[in-house]
Amino acid sequence: MRVEYINPFVEATYNVLKEVLQGEVKRGDLYLKESTMKIMGVAALVGLAGDVEGRVLFDMTKDTALKVAGAMNFGEVFKTLDDMAKSTITELANMITAQAITKLYDLGFKFDLTPPALFIGDNMEIANTLKVEALIVPMELGQYGKVEVNVAIRERV
Repeated sequence: MRVEYINPFVEATYNVLKEVLQGEVKRGDLYLKESTMKIMGVAALVGLAGDVEGRVLFDMTKDTALKVAGAMNFGEVFKTLDDMAKSTITELANMITAQAITKLYDLGFKFDLTPPALFIGDNMEIANTLKVEALIVPMELGQYGKVEVNVAIRERV
């Protein structure tokens, strides 16, 4: 996996979260994951096609999703992941991905995206069907919790 593909997603995630949460965002230590992995409870998945194939997953706990959705909706308090909260997390994935893809286009890469798919549940797993290592980038959000950016991309063969 080329670092040129990863950095725009990491930078975009940091920038968008910092802007929408108006708070401190810290990038944790990166790590690689080769196999299937459990999601933390709420995950927005965006598929990538074009010069590469793969996916980007924005993974968080339900509590973090509720807090982030509330912050993005002018301090509204969400007790459940209702349609508005789900839509907000999906829009967060759109905002991050759009910023990252713009940077990648500027570098000469061409990508197509799928709309974000939202997965919610306990003990759910995302299979790594690409047979490529996924790079996990944790983003610590202070009082909001943590979002992990899970990127699995490979050049189209």
